[in-house]
Amino acid sequence: MAPKKRRGARRHSERARVDTASLDVCYAVVEAAPAGLAIVDTSGTLVFVNRETERLFGYSRDELVGRSVEMLVPARFRGHHPAMQAGFLATPQARAMGAGRDLRGLCRDGTEIPVEIGLNPIESHGVQFVVASIVNITERKRAEAALKREQDALRRSEDQYRALVDGVKDVIFALSADAAVTALNPAFEEVTGWARDEWLGKPFVGLLHPDDVAEARDLIGIVLRGESRGAVRLRVRKRGGEYLIGEFRANVRRRDGEAADIYGIVRDITDQVRLEEQFRQAQKMEAVGRLAGGVAHDFNNILTAITGYSDLLLEDLAANDRKRGDVEEIKAAAGRATGLTRQLLAFSRKLVFQSRVLDLNEVVQTLDKMLHRLIGEDVEFAVALASGLGAVRADPGQLEQVILNLTINARDAMPSGGRLTIETANVTLDEVYAREHQGASPGRYVMLAVSDTGIGMDEATRSHIFEPFFTTKELGRGTGLGLSTVYGIIKQSGGYVWVYSEPGRGATFKIYLPEVDERPEDLNPATPEPVAGGGETVLLAEDDPSVRAVASDVLSQKGYRVLRAADGQAALQLAQGQAGKIHLLVTDLVMPGMTGRELADALMVERPDLRVLYMSGYTDDTVVRHRVLEEGMPYLQKPFTARSLASKVREVLDRAVI
Repeated sequence: MAPKKRRGARRHSERARVDTASLDVCYAVVEAAPAGLAIVDTSGTLVFVNRETERLFGYSRDELVGRSVEMLVPARFRGHHPAMQAGFLATPQARAMGAGRDLRGLCRDGTEIPVEIGLNPIESHGVQFVVASIVNITERKRAEAALKREQDALRRSEDQYRALVDGVKDVIFALSADAAVTALNPAFEEVTGWARDEWLGKPFVGLLHPDDVAEARDLIGIVLRGESRGAVRLRVRKRGGEYLIGEFRANVRRRDGEAADIYGIVRDITDQVRLEEQFRQAQKMEAVGRLAGGVAHDFNNILTAITGYSDLLLEDLAANDRKRGDVEEIKAAAGRATGLTRQLLAFSRKLVFQSRVLDLNEVVQTLDKMLHRLIGEDVEFAVALASGLGAVRADPGQLEQVILNLTINARDAMPSGGRLTIETANVTLDEVYAREHQGASPGRYVMLAVSDTGIGMDEATRSHIFEPFFTTKELGRGTGLGLSTVYGIIKQSGGYVWVYSEPGRGATFKIYLPEVDERPEDLNPATPEPVAGGGETVLLAEDDPSVRAVASDVLSQKGYRVLRAADGQAALQLAQGQAGKIHLLVTDLVMPGMTGRELADALMVERPDLRVLYMSGYTDDTVVRHRVLEEGMPYLQKPFTARSLASKVREVLDRAVI
C-alpha cells in the first residue's frame, strides 16, 4: 500500500504544480492586459485591481483594494451605482446589458476620463463578485472626433464602426518560447471560427498570412529579448480561409531562470482598417475636386488681372490709336481663356446645353408647386420676384436643376424648420466689383437669390462648398455634387455663383446670369448720370479687408474723408479719438465681436445725429424678414458696385439735410 500512497502523493503534487502554473498564467495574462481589470464584491468594495487599473486612475493597489468602487466614479453618478450593481447581479438580462458600456471614470487628480466598462459575474465558495474590465477610450474618442471633422461623409459609418468594435472580444493567447500555442481564451473561437483544441500545441505562425510570418517572428524575438514593441498588425487566418486584421500586443514572463512564456492580446481591427481605407479614398476624391478648383482659381486670378489692366489701357488709348487693336486682342484672348477655366470647373458633368431666352420669374413660378412639396411643412416658403426682370439665355432644364439643388440644400440646412426665400432682381456689376470677385465680369445681370435661416457655414466650409464630392451632410444624404453641379451650370451659362453665410445665421446663394436684351432700343442704354461726391467724414466698419479697401477707395475718390475700421471695437476707438463731426457710419451688419447694429446703437449715444448705412451679403428683403433691421433703414446689399455705393452714401447724407 505504501507505493500507492507515494504515487497518489506524486499525482497530487503534479496537480498542484499544474494548478500553480495555471494561476501564474492567469495572473500574467491579467497583469499584461491593456485593459484595467477589477474585482468588486456585492457591497461595492474593491478586492483586486491589476496594474493597468493603477495606471488608469493614478492610485496604487494598496490605495484601491478594500475601498468602495465609488471612489472611481464621479460624484454625480455615485447615487446610481449600488442599484445598478444589485440589478446587474439579479437578472441575466441585466448582466447581458452590462458589457461594453461607455461611462466616466474619476482619477486621483480629479480629472474625468471616458471609459468602456465590461462586467461579468463570478462566484467563489458561494460568494458573488463582479469582474470589471476598464478601457480608457480617450484616444478613441479623439480619433472619432478627428475623423468626423476631416470627413463628414463618414459620419453615419461612425455608429456602425463603434458597434462592430464594441461587439468584438479580444483574443488572449499564450505561447511557449518556441512560439507554440499553449493557451487560448473562448473569444478565439468567436473571432476566428477555429476550435481552441485545434491549435493548442501547434506553431503560432500557422495562423498567420504567409507574408506576415517574418514580421511575426521578429515580434517574438523582440519580446523574448525583453525589448519594448508597440502594437503590430498581422493578418490572421480564419476557419473559412479568409483573413482578419489583428492588432497584436505581447510581453514575456520568465520562469526558472531560462524558460519563458509569451502572453498577448489580439484585437480584431478589420472593420477599422476598412474605414481607414474608405477615408483615404474620400481624401483622394476630394483632392481631384481641389485640383480642378485650384487650377481654375489661379488662372482666373491671372486672367482677372489681364482683363482689368487691358480695360485700363483701353481707357487711356485714343479710338484711332494703332495699339488699341493689340490690347483688344489681349483682352479677347483672356476672355477665351476664362471660358476654358469654366469648362474645367464643370468637367465632371459634361453638360450639353439647349439654351433659350428665358424669363427667370417664369422658371421659378413653374417650379412653385414642386418646391412646396420638397421643403415640407416645417419650412416657411416665400417668393419675392422683381417686376420688369431682364431676360437671360440658359438651358431651362439645367436652370431648373440649379433652383432645385439650392432649395434642397437650404432645406437640409434647416433640420428644425425655418424660412426659405427665393428672390430675383436686376443688377449691374462694374469693373471694380469684377476685380474683387473672382469669376465675375462687368455687365448687366439677372440675380436669383436663395436664402435660408439654417445653421450657416464658417469660412473654412464656404471655401470648399463648390468642390466636387465635398459635403457636410451625413453619409447617405448627399453626394457632394449638388453645389458643384450648380457651379458648373452657371459657369457654363456665362454667370457665376456667390454665397454669403455666417455660422448660425443661415446662408444666401446668389446666382448671376448675364442679361440679354431682345429689343433694339435697349441695346445701347443711356449712360447714367455721374454720382455726386462730397467732403463729409465717413466712418467705415468692415471686417473683410478686400471689401474695406475697395469701399474706402471709392469713397475717397468721391472726396469723402474716410476713417477705416476692421471691426466694431476698432470703430468705437476711432470715433472716440475723433474730435470733429462724423457724418455717416457705413457698417457691415455681421462682424466678429460686435454686430453693425450694436455698433450703430453705441455710437449714437454720443452722436445722436449720426447717419447710418448698413451693408450685408443677405438681400434686403431677407434682412427685414429676419428682423435684423427695421423696414426703411438705409441698406446696401453686397456685392455692391462702386456706383451703387457712392449713390447710396450720397442718398443717405442728403436725406440727413433738414
